[in-house]
Amino acid sequence: MREQFEVRDSDAGGRIGELTVPRAGVTVETPALMPVVNPNIVTIEPARMADEFGAEIIITNSYIIKTTDGLEADAREQGLHDLLDFDGAIVTDSGSFQLAEYGAIDTNTEEILEFQHDIGSDIGTPVDIPTPPDVSHERAESELRTTQERLELAETIDVGDMLVNAPVQGSTHLDLREEAGAHAASTDLDVFPVGAVVPLLNDYRYDDMVDVVAAAKRGLSRDCPVHLFGAGHPMMFALAVAMGCDLFDSAAYALYARDGRYLTVDGTEHVDELDYMPCSCPVCVEETPESLRAMDDRDREEALAAHNLHVTFAEMRTIKQAIRDGDLLELVERRARAHPAMLDGYRALTDHAAQLEETDPASKGSFFYLSNESAQRPEVVRHHERLDRLSPSGDVLLTEGDHSSEFDESWPVVPPFGPFPKALRNTYPLTAEMPSRLDRDAYEAAARGVARLAEGNPDVSFTLAHEDWPESALALVPESMTVESLWHGDR
Repeated sequence: MREQFEVRDSDAGGRIGELTVPRAGVTVETPALMPVVNPNIVTIEPARMADEFGAEIIITNSYIIKTTDGLEADAREQGLHDLLDFDGAIVTDSGSFQLAEYGAIDTNTEEILEFQHDIGSDIGTPVDIPTPPDVSHERAESELRTTQERLELAETIDVGDMLVNAPVQGSTHLDLREEAGAHAASTDLDVFPVGAVVPLLNDYRYDDMVDVVAAAKRGLSRDCPVHLFGAGHPMMFALAVAMGCDLFDSAAYALYARDGRYLTVDGTEHVDELDYMPCSCPVCVEETPESLRAMDDRDREEALAAHNLHVTFAEMRTIKQAIRDGDLLELVERRARAHPAMLDGYRALTDHAAQLEETDPASKGSFFYLSNESAQRPEVVRHHERLDRLSPSGDVLLTEGDHSSEFDESWPVVPPFGPFPKALRNTYPLTAEMPSRLDRDAYEAAARGVARLAEGNPDVSFTLAHEDWPESALALVPESMTVESLWHGDR
């Protein structure tokens, strides 16, 4: 049991947790954004990140510090917190990103972990192998073995109370990601980054990202805080949190600002194309697109970076409130409509509904049916599974209409959940808010619930009375069941 991480609230796979970082003497509330600080190019001062934006944790690159003239000596002499002027928790990467970019680095796991400890890092990282997407299974497995050997080496290195990352690799091979998660969880290491997903995010492959995270989560235990390496755009945070990610490192705020790009939760705008400021952060209240364009390059970059951070931190707060309110998946659905690739990601998430159901609370405030994807949510999966516990008897009417005394029992049927005893009518999620014009996915989900109840009770005689279900839904109803239509008009 990892005592440094405790979950306080959950919704779907998302959770609000507390990550205790003993060396920094702080507790970080997750999900948390870790702004990336390049020690050579500081766009927003770390102290300002804490004071103005509420940053509790940042991340920097120990390999850059170690290999930059003057920086290494300053870091050893002053310590990382004084060097960066930040009182919160500081995570250090090991140079694995440079390894992926350039093919080689001049350090190893033992050397870099000892260096990270010596300069005062709070969470260090070994040198793992970030295997890119779509490589052969043979290559991914070979490089994973190397990463696993380095994690085992990292366990033996004395780093005091510095926490240590255990990266989860495996490329896009889901069996390897799950195995990597299980191996990482079996170590004594502390935080679990899902690595080498940046190429997927750069190519808008959010569905593949979801599958990779889901596989890693199947291997990891629930007490493992999960860091999604390189995920810095606020558009995809809700999706990643709903899959179970707790920590995000963002260089996007600065990199996008350098290119004149303005982040929103729906995508990215270029400052040259803005006519209005579609935001109410301090930058957008004080400035106009014209005033931003009139600034010199350095001032404009800083202003855009500040806006980008405001938007990014605001989205994290929105996500936390959604978890607390129990409507995280409704937020994910809204965000998914911002881009077709995000919709692919959300549809991939619903493919893992049974996995998410394991951590999804059994009762929440309201279930809002917002799209056909809502028919695949964990609550629907749970309801269908609970049908196996029920024991109807005799002649049973399953109906969307009024109950009938001609039957031994009458059960309501509500798409997308299907049948349930009358006594459960006012329980979550059967109190769902539904549109009057339902899609066929809702009816098909209800039909699967009807079929599951019938299959679990073969000695019961069932009659389904429906209000004009589509043929695709009726085709899922067992042939042995009597089916009657309650609809006598035209839609």
